[in-house]
Amino acid sequence: MEVNEANNLAIKRSLPNADDKETEPERYKKIKLSETGISSDTGKHTEITEGGLQALPSQQNENNEKEDEEELDNAVLEDDEDDGDTFADMMKYGLVEQDVGITKFVSSHQGFSGILKERYSDFVVHEINKDGKMVVLDDLSVPADDEELSEDIFSVLSAQDKQRLEDLQHFKNKEDSVVIEVVEDTKEKRTVIHQAVKSLFPGLETKTEEKEGKKIIVAYHVAGKTALANPRKHSWPKSRGSYCHFVLYKENKDTMDAINVLSKYLRVKPNIFSYVGTKDKRAITVQEIAVVRITAQRLSHLNKCLMNFKLGNFSYKKYPLKLGELQGNHFTVVLRNITGSDQQVEQAMTSLRDTGFINYYGMQRFGTTAVPTYQVGKAILHNKWSEVMDLILKPRPGAERGYLVKCREEWAKTKDPEAALKKLPVKRCVEGQLLRGLAKYGMKNIASAFGMIPRNNRLMYIHSYQSYVWNKIVSKRIEEYGLKAVPGDLVLKGVGSGVILFNYFLNNVVTFLHLWERGIKR
Repeated sequence: MEVNEANNLAIKRSLPNADDKETEPERYKKIKLSETGISSDTGKHTEITEGGLQALPSQQNENNEKEDEEELDNAVLEDDEDDGDTFADMMKYGLVEQDVGITKFVSSHQGFSGILKERYSDFVVHEINKDGKMVVLDDLSVPADDEELSEDIFSVLSAQDKQRLEDLQHFKNKEDSVVIEVVEDTKEKRTVIHQAVKSLFPGLETKTEEKEGKKIIVAYHVAGKTALANPRKHSWPKSRGSYCHFVLYKENKDTMDAINVLSKYLRVKPNIFSYVGTKDKRAITVQEIAVVRITAQRLSHLNKCLMNFKLGNFSYKKYPLKLGELQGNHFTVVLRNITGSDQQVEQAMTSLRDTGFINYYGMQRFGTTAVPTYQVGKAILHNKWSEVMDLILKPRPGAERGYLVKCREEWAKTKDPEAALKKLPVKRCVEGQLLRGLAKYGMKNIASAFGMIPRNNRLMYIHSYQSYVWNKIVSKRIEEYGLKAVPGDLVLKGVGSGVILFNYFLNNVVTFLHLWERGIKR
C-alpha cells in the first residue's frame, strides 16, 4: 500500500489575497482533514476512536459565538473583542501537523475539507475506562452510606461569616480563630453550624463556648497549614474509601479549568483531584474524576451552583485515578460545510473502514499557541529551568485571552513576578501558579517555583513531549519501511477489519519512557 506525505494537509496559514472572496475568519476556520478518511455530510454525526482524526486546531468566529467563561476569582474581565483579533485570527499563528511530527498518510485518495468544532456541541467526548466501558453520567444520587447532611448547612452561615472563615482557612488574617454568633440559640441550630464549618471549610474545627451568658461557636485550625491540603482525617469514616470518584459532565471548559472551578467552590487545593486524562475545552465531555476526602453530598450540591457542569455517579474507593489509566475516548463529531464530491467522501470512509489510520497524537496535545507544550516538557527533562520559565511566561502569538496577553507583556518588560501577577485576575492558571512560585522562592530557585504548579499540570508538559517523540518515531518508521510489518513492530487492530501499524525502534521508545519517569520523580 502506498504511503503519502502530508504536505497538502498542514500548510502554514498565509494571509488571504485581496481578491479572495473568503473572509479571514472563514479561511482559518476551514480545516483540511487528514486523508485517512474522516468524513460526514453537513450536520451528520461521525463516530471515531482516539487517533482517527488529524486536523488543524479548532477555530471560531467570536463575533458569532462568545464563549461562556466563568472566572475563578469573580473578576470582571475586559471583553476579548477589545484586543482586535478574533480567535480564528489568532489561530493562524498556531501549530500545524508538521510541527508535531505528523507527516504521513496511509492512503492516496484526494480527501475533503470541512469545519470542525464550529460549535462546541459539535464535539462530544466520552472516556472509555480501563475496563473498556464508556463513561456516562446517568445517576445524580448520593451513595446510601454518605453522611446525611442537612441542606441547611449551605445557607446557615452568612456571607460575612463565610468570608471570615475562608480567610482563616487560608491564613489570610492575623486571627487564630473566628467567632460565630448564634442568632437562634438552640442545640439543633448550633449542630447545623458545626456541620457547615467542618464540611465547607476543610482544616477548620469548631467548639461551643459561653460569653456574657450567650453561646458562641469558635472556629479554629485543627492541624496548621497542612490541614488545607489534607482534609481532617479524624472526621472520615474508617470503612469508607478515602477517594470519592465521580463522573464530570462539562461544556466548553478544559479539564484543568474545570478542576480549578471545583476547587474554588469547595475551598480546597486543586491538587487533591485526580483524573485519567485531560479533555478538550471546545467540546462537551464526560470523564471520571477522583477527589480526596470530599463527600458526595458536597459534590452533589455543586450541581445547584455551577453552570455547564454536572456531577454524578458517585462512589467511594481506596485509590485515586492516574493519568493514562484508560483505553481511549469515544468521539461523536459533527463536520460542517463539507467541500468534496460524494465520491471523495465515499473513498475517504471506505479507506477509514478498510485500511485504518496512523495513530498519531493529535494537535490538542501540543497547545494552541506558537509555543508548543512539548518544548516545555523537553526543557524539564533536561533540567533547563530558566528555559522552562521563559517558555511558559514569554509573549507569543496564538489563541489566548486578553488578560493573559497583558500578563506576558508585563513579564517581558519587568521580569517582576508580582507585577505580572497583578495583570492576572485568574491566578490559578499555570502562569499564575508559576509566578506565585517565583515571587515566593525567587528567580534563583525556578525548580521550586515550578513545583507550585499542580502535579497533573506539570505532567501535561512531559506527556506532550512524549507524544511529540511518538509522532516523530512513527513518521520515521513509515518513511523507512512503509506499512509492511517488520520485526519489533507493535501491531494493533484498528477500525473495522483494518490493521494499524505504528511502532518504530521500540527500544528508543522504552528508553524515552525511562527518562520520562525520571522526570516525573523530580
